[in-house]
Amino acid sequence: MNEWIDDDDNEAKVDLRLWRKLLQYTLSYRRTAVTFTLVALALAMTDLSFPLITGMVVADIEQHGTDVNLVPYAWAFAGLSVTICASIWGFISCAGKIRTHVSHDIRRDAFQQLQQLSFSFYDRRPVGWLMARLTSDCQRLANILAWGVMDFIWGVLLMTGITIVMLVYNWQLALAVLGIVPVLFLVSVYFRKRILRASRLVRSANSRITASYNESIAGVRTSKVFVREKENLQDFDRLAEEMQRHSIRNAVLSAVYLPLVLTLASVSIALSLAWGGYQVQIYGLAVGEVVMFMYFAQLFFQPVQDMSAWFAELQMAQASAERVLSLVEAVPEIRDTPDVLRRLEETGSDGYPDRLEHISFEDVGFRYGSGPQILEGFNLSVEPGQTVALVGATGGGKSTLVNLLCRFYEPTSGRILIDGIDYRDRSLRWLQSSLGIVLQQPHLFSGTIGDNIRYGKLDASQEEVEDAARLAGAHEFITDLDDGYDTEVGEDGNQLSLGQKQLVSFARAVLKRPRLLVMDEATSSIDTETERQIQQGLARVLSGRTSFVIAHRLSTIRAADLILVIDHGRIVEQGTHQELLARRGRYHDLYTEQSMRDVVRTDDLIGGNGESVA
Repeated sequence: MNEWIDDDDNEAKVDLRLWRKLLQYTLSYRRTAVTFTLVALALAMTDLSFPLITGMVVADIEQHGTDVNLVPYAWAFAGLSVTICASIWGFISCAGKIRTHVSHDIRRDAFQQLQQLSFSFYDRRPVGWLMARLTSDCQRLANILAWGVMDFIWGVLLMTGITIVMLVYNWQLALAVLGIVPVLFLVSVYFRKRILRASRLVRSANSRITASYNESIAGVRTSKVFVREKENLQDFDRLAEEMQRHSIRNAVLSAVYLPLVLTLASVSIALSLAWGGYQVQIYGLAVGEVVMFMYFAQLFFQPVQDMSAWFAELQMAQASAERVLSLVEAVPEIRDTPDVLRRLEETGSDGYPDRLEHISFEDVGFRYGSGPQILEGFNLSVEPGQTVALVGATGGGKSTLVNLLCRFYEPTSGRILIDGIDYRDRSLRWLQSSLGIVLQQPHLFSGTIGDNIRYGKLDASQEEVEDAARLAGAHEFITDLDDGYDTEVGEDGNQLSLGQKQLVSFARAVLKRPRLLVMDEATSSIDTETERQIQQGLARVLSGRTSFVIAHRLSTIRAADLILVIDHGRIVEQGTHQELLARRGRYHDLYTEQSMRDVVRTDDLIGGNGESVA
């Protein structure tokens, strides 16, 4: 597997700032939170009333024997039972609403952030890594922020009430019950770090498994062609075994922690019984009071047990929270400067004329992270309406150049000027809304062909969509389909051929009528006749618009105003097609070599039986 950034394997302590940030999602629904607090208070008071009434019943029976009147107690227990049922219903209802709302809000914020992040963020993180955050991690956080917080509020109210009542009735018995709490605290501190570390490892392994799933599904055809099923399974087995190992350790830690809590609770109940029995014998303490304290001791540790279970879950949620908030709070590397943001807020624009004409690269250099230098000392001046073609060997820096032009990345040195203004002083949205891009591997979204063409202009009429398709050379094949423009393209356009997908992407770019068109080997998957139709259509539509073309077929760029031969990030030749051929330099060699290959390929077809006649 490729190496990628994994920020899950840190050993940080539980971050209170992180939980304060997450708690804001819950507090956004104040009405539901207030309602739940009242419900939790009613539930705690009801739970607290049962031991009190039970103690009164026992004391009354002890004092009056068979003459005691139990009817009032029966009505009291009936009322408490109805109240506790209503409170539990309110508890579940409020927690369910908050869980649903919080899950929705976290996913919305995470998805919104994904739309803003720079390309460099995706360069270092696979799709599976991101999917794990938007699915299982968000779900886990929603559960802890709803049910965990709700149980915590109820538990704190109940334990506080029990502590006060016990201290008022009999402070000695109260200390016998509460004396075990410091021991419980120490046990929790001991297990906290270990469970948290194991949980982080589980979530990290889960991310790698999700990434493996995604990569295997996306590359299933390649795997079958190269008969890699067995090796892929072995790689996946290693990931699954790692996940299993960490999950078992996490489960064992939780399995040890929870019984310890139960054991300490039992010790506390035993202490209250022993000390209470001693006081009955020596000081004549009422039996009903001892029964009440045993009931209180048992009830006191019920929320402790529930909160202990949530504490173990909290460790997993801590790991998930770190992962999700690392996405939600990620800062795009490419973003508007504070000055641009201020001007946008004050005037609604970045303060410059709304035109895109002259483009110049001044001593531009670039490298990806700490990698090798891709561009160095690159200088270029492009006049309005010029078509600039980029040719050269693979890896020479052509795609990097257009990525910088589109501001998907920014120069690590030098600057790019648009109409004499550093494009970092312009609004990012202004620049990219002026772009039209057609890539060698086009991406289509699930939906119809018409929807995908209209993606560049959502309010376009059907007539505009069809006109764009005609100009791009796509109308003919679309109308030949049974459903025409309503044909479903499937996931990533898999119901269409690569050439058809390319034509649809051309139509999408044409419909947008961009001021700057970028084509990255966009005609490499289209036959020569269709390519000729596209060139004619684009020549009409893009007249007077600046365009950059990375050329795969040199025959398609003969009409370009300026051809640049790029090698190792530098311009080694530039000029028109005829000028470069006349120099008999690098471009002449590339063009001649490709022309000869085309002739040989044609001769092979004419010769038949696949035999070369050269």
